[in-house]
Amino acid sequence: MSMSVSMPLGGVQVGSYDTYQQAQAAVDHLSDEKFPVENVTIIGSDLRMVERVTGRLTWGRAIGAGAAGGAWWGLFVGLLLGIFAPSGTSWLSAVLTGLLIGLAFGALFGAVGYGATGGRRDFTSTSQITASRYDVMCDPSRAEEARAILARWSLRNG
Repeated sequence: MSMSVSMPLGGVQVGSYDTYQQAQAAVDHLSDEKFPVENVTIIGSDLRMVERVTGRLTWGRAIGAGAAGGAWWGLFVGLLLGIFAPSGTSWLSAVLTGLLIGLAFGALFGAVGYGATGGRRDFTSTSQITASRYDVMCDPSRAEEARAILARWSLRNG
């Protein structure tokens, strides 16, 4: 039975930051100072999902996106099948056939998928999970050392 090397959430807070990049920079500084960072955890608190709407979804965009994705898969399959082609022309034929079949099926699946929504989601978006605060936590036996290193670092970077 293997033992977990991860620290429980009950570690001691040695720093708190507004962004993940700031917390990551703090841990990176601890590492630069030869602090044993395997004793450190970054915990995001007050999580929320942010969905950014990137555009309107139309039949054309749905079919185009499906066709593009299908074309990539078809190209991949065509290249794999082309490996076994006996000549250069049959290799090119395998690649083009895979590309065209992938494009057609991708467009079909894009249309079917868009039609299945019944107009309930006529937009495209990206989602991201963010936190309002990122706490750098440390094993209690090394917390004072980590706090001292981060305090000197924050004074220099004010």
